[in-house]
Amino acid sequence: MTEPSSRFAAVIAAIDAANADDPRKTTVEGAARPYEVVYAQRMTERLGVMYPDASEVLRIAARAQHIRRWDIARSRYPEGRNGYNDWRKACREHHSEVVGDIMRAHRYSGGEIARVGALVKKMQIKKDRESQALENVVDVVFLEHYFDDFLAKYSAYDDAKIIDILGKTLRKMSPKGHQAALALTLPDRTRRLVMAAVAREADTLAKLAKVAAD
Repeated sequence: MTEPSSRFAAVIAAIDAANADDPRKTTVEGAARPYEVVYAQRMTERLGVMYPDASEVLRIAARAQHIRRWDIARSRYPEGRNGYNDWRKACREHHSEVVGDIMRAHRYSGGEIARVGALVKKMQIKKDRESQALENVVDVVFLEHYFDDFLAKYSAYDDAKIIDILGKTLRKMSPKGHQAALALTLPDRTRRLVMAAVAREADTLAKLAKVAAD
């Protein structure tokens, strides 16, 4: 990655400070840490691997992808797909507002703030290279660090249901994202499910690859 500016470093520190208030904890190497701090750092690490020349705005968007997510409780929205989608939309608006305030305090322009907001909101994933890059990173981080927890949480789902969910995830990614995902060291069952989804979606993914914003 290019050398960061001083204001960029200040924004990243402020994002981490905001996420440090997360009451939820996750254990990393035997130590309990704020959940969203760990997630944000994993996003930055994966972005660095996949997109070493990422712009400052993309790097900020990756770090702030879930900033203060716990402020918007899922329980405030109805169960089911519609409730989930409404919750996700509210989260994205919240993330955009919080990181926008942080950027404004560190003299980023209105255009830069709007750009980060658009990326965090996942606008034009299939048309915008940076938006697609962020989606790829989100999905690879999920597979690498959180998919086992997902399987445990939804243990009542059969393999067909999991493969369907993975298929929808694959459709959001570009070939570069698929390549990174398949290069991960995954548990046997996870890899089997991913490969089953790849096989099922092969025709669709081939069509999407022709117009991918990689």
